[in-house]
Amino acid sequence: MSFTKTTEQDSNHDHLEKMSTADLLKNINLEDQTVPHAVQKSLTQIERLVDQIVPKLERGGRLFYMGAGTSGRLGVVDASECPPTFGVAPDVVIGLIAGGDNAIRNAVEFAEDSENQGWKDLQEYAISKKDVVIGIAASGTTPYVIGALQTCNENNIITGCITCNEGSPLALTAAFPIVVVVGPEFVTGSSRMKAGTAQKLVLNMISTATMIKLGHVQGNKMVDMQLSNHKLVDRGTNMIMQAIDVTHTTAKELLLKHGSVRKAIEYYEHK
Repeated sequence: MSFTKTTEQDSNHDHLEKMSTADLLKNINLEDQTVPHAVQKSLTQIERLVDQIVPKLERGGRLFYMGAGTSGRLGVVDASECPPTFGVAPDVVIGLIAGGDNAIRNAVEFAEDSENQGWKDLQEYAISKKDVVIGIAASGTTPYVIGALQTCNENNIITGCITCNEGSPLALTAAFPIVVVVGPEFVTGSSRMKAGTAQKLVLNMISTATMIKLGHVQGNKMVDMQLSNHKLVDRGTNMIMQAIDVTHTTAKELLLKHGSVRKAIEYYEHK
């Protein structure tokens, strides 16, 4: 099957090496401004996938992100930020990258080219139909991701994807595809740029909306966040002060004693 990879088409800009620094930055920014509008066109697709994820996680299932290169790294980043932000266990949202953890920092040659390795990586986590797997690939052609999703489909595991090419093999494989068409990159084919930004925005939306639906946010506050540094302790203290009208000293004592904003407020209100 042939399709047009808009992420590989020639840039709208040429002779980049002759541009001044100001012109380079202005033109990169002009391209970047198109990304949120492209994401907006995919909101219905994102909604469908989130509405599949929430009930699975409510029943003890997990969310897996899978990708290679930039796409894999973005998935790992989003997964790693869920525990400190929302207080969930590290095995609720899991990011897998072709080539393993070494690939987070270093390019691993040909890691993305295996059609079987993605499923093998999922099997190490005892993947089951209780879980959801989202493949991330700007091109929509990464064998590591497509092969894994194909086998997930065969095993009745819900699959989604985030890609930037309409009609790609990945978009046709995933049961719940998200396709964000951002067009040509400023540097031709450099999908870490607009495509990467689009993927990051969509990942933010998926994880944040899911965690809100699961009850990890009250009002607009991260009441289950982990107290992993002084900044977050101060933030949590202020949140408690706003919620129950106590002094800074009392709020901080409650927070440190009970370990989360939610538990501190619940204790105070029911003591």
